[in-house]
Amino acid sequence: MSNARTPKSANTMWGGRFAEGPSAIMTAINASIGFDQRLYAQDIAGSRAHAAMLAAQGIISSTDAEAIGEGLLAILSEIEGGKFPFTTDLEDIHLNIEARLTERIGEAGKRLHTGRSRNDQVAVDFRLWVRDQCDQAIAGLTGLMQAFLSQAEAGADWVMPGFTHLQTAQPVTWGHHMLAYVEMFARDRSRFEDARRRMNECPLGAAALAGTSFPIDRHMTAKALGFDRPTANSLDSVSDRDFALEFLSAASICAMHLSRFAEELVIWSSAQFRFVRLSDRWTTGSSIMPQKKNPDAAELLRAKLGRILGATVALFTVMKGLALTYSKDMQEDKEQVFDAADSLMLGLAAMTGMVSDMTANREVLKSAAASGFSTATDLADWLVKSLNLPFREAHHVTGALVAMAEAKGCDLPDLTLSEMNSVHEGITQEIYSVLGVDNSVRSRTSYGGTAPDQVRAQIARWRESLDRG
Repeated sequence: MSNARTPKSANTMWGGRFAEGPSAIMTAINASIGFDQRLYAQDIAGSRAHAAMLAAQGIISSTDAEAIGEGLLAILSEIEGGKFPFTTDLEDIHLNIEARLTERIGEAGKRLHTGRSRNDQVAVDFRLWVRDQCDQAIAGLTGLMQAFLSQAEAGADWVMPGFTHLQTAQPVTWGHHMLAYVEMFARDRSRFEDARRRMNECPLGAAALAGTSFPIDRHMTAKALGFDRPTANSLDSVSDRDFALEFLSAASICAMHLSRFAEELVIWSSAQFRFVRLSDRWTTGSSIMPQKKNPDAAELLRAKLGRILGATVALFTVMKGLALTYSKDMQEDKEQVFDAADSLMLGLAAMTGMVSDMTANREVLKSAAASGFSTATDLADWLVKSLNLPFREAHHVTGALVAMAEAKGCDLPDLTLSEMNSVHEGITQEIYSVLGVDNSVRSRTSYGGTAPDQVRAQIARWRESLDRG
C-alpha cells in the first residue's frame, strides 16, 4: 500500500469544507456578504445620496449621476425580488452592488466611489441600519407599554400579593404591578431614543480615515440621509462603533426586563400559583403528559436575554483593543448586532402578545394576597398612628401577634380582640378595619403607591403620554 502524499491528502488538515486549502479558508474568513447583505437598502440609499452630491459639486456629470441613481434603484428591485447574484468573490455588500452597477450602466458606475472609501461607506450603512432598529425598538416598546397599560386598567383594584424574596410581603393591586413594567419599558424606550439622537451624525465623506481632497459637501449627504449633521472627525467617523454598543446595551437592559416578566409568567402560570392563564397561542402541550400546558414562549423569551447579552459582550470585546483607525476586526460587529436586534424584536412582539392575551385569576390572586400574614405591616402602622407606639415597639407587638396567629393556624384578622389585647391592651376594634387586604391597598395613598386611586391616576398619566406620542 502506497504512503505517497497526494495533493488532496496534503490538504486534509483543512477539512473537507476547504478542499482548496488556505486560499479557500481566506475567502471564508474574509468575505462578509453572507451576513452584511442585510445592509443593501442602506448601502443603496447612501450611494444615491453620494452620487447626487458629487453631481451637485461638479465632481461627476449630472448624466452619470442620473444613470447611477437609476441603476441603483434597479439593483434594489433585483435584491428585493430575490434575483440579485450575490458572490463571495466580491467580499461584501458594497463591492457586490458596485460591480453589478457597473455591469448595468458601464463606466458611469465606476465613478460612484469617487471621494469615499469602503470604511466610511460601511460606517454610514451600519449607522443607518442601527438607527432604523432603534426606531423599531421604540415602536415595539410603545406597543408593549400599551398592552401592560390595558392590563392595569382592567385590574386597577384587583388585589394580589406583593413579593420580596419571592415571599408574600404586602398586598398590592394588579394594576400597580402592571404599571411597574410600564415604567421599566418607558425607561428602555428612552434609552433607545437617547442612543438614536447621539448616533444621528453622518460619517459619509470621512473616506478611508483622513477625509478627501475632492470638494464634497458632507452637509448635503447628511441631510439627504436624515442625519442631523456630519461627523466632525474623520478618524472617529470610521473607527468607532459606540452607536452599535449603545444599541446593544439598551437592548440588553430591555431584554433583562422582558426576561423578568417572562419569569413571572412561568411562575404565575404554574399549577402551584395559578395567578394567570396564558392563551393557547403562547403555550404548548406535553408529548407524554396530556394535562400539561407549558409556557414555552415565556421560557424562550427568557432565554433571548442570553443571546442579546452575549452579543453585547462580544462587540465590547472586539472593539476594546483596536488602535485607530479601521481594522478588519470590525467586520465582526454586524452579526452580533443583527442577531441581537432580531432577538429583541421577536421578544417584544411575543411579550406584547402574551400580555395582551393573558387572563388574571382574580380569586386566586386575592386569596394569595391574604396569605403569609401580608397585612402585618398595616397592623404595625396602625399601632404607630393610633397608639403612638415607637415603630420598633410596634414591630415587636406585631411579631408577637403573628406568632400567635401562626400557632393557632389562622390569619391576623381571625384573632379575637381579647387575644390581641393579651399582647397589647391598647388595641381596639378599629384594628379590624386595617387588616383586610382591600383595606390595606386602599390605605397606600402615597404618590406612586398601590391604592386604586393612585393606580388610576398613573394610568391616566400614561394614557395621555402615549396618546400624545
